[in-house]
Amino acid sequence: MEIPKGHYIFGTVKVGERGQIIIPKDAREMFGIQAGDTLIVLGDEKWGIAVTKADVLQKHAGEIFEKIEETSNDESV
Repeated sequence: MEIPKGHYIFGTVKVGERGQIIIPKDAREMFGIQAGDTLIVLGDEKWGIAVTKADVLQKHAGEIFEKIEETSNDESV
């Protein structure tokens, strides 16, 4: 199976007794994750879990809210 461009498999991790995992070094380097960074854990009962940097999600949420505001302003004209 060929992995599509822009998608990655970094390997497997084990969950420790306290629920902790180690993010593989290649993944940390690719996504600029450093000690002390805040990550958000998202979950979907069908698709599973995803982990992303909080600032990445905040940036995208800001863009969505801006588009909503633009659309609202356009409709009120």
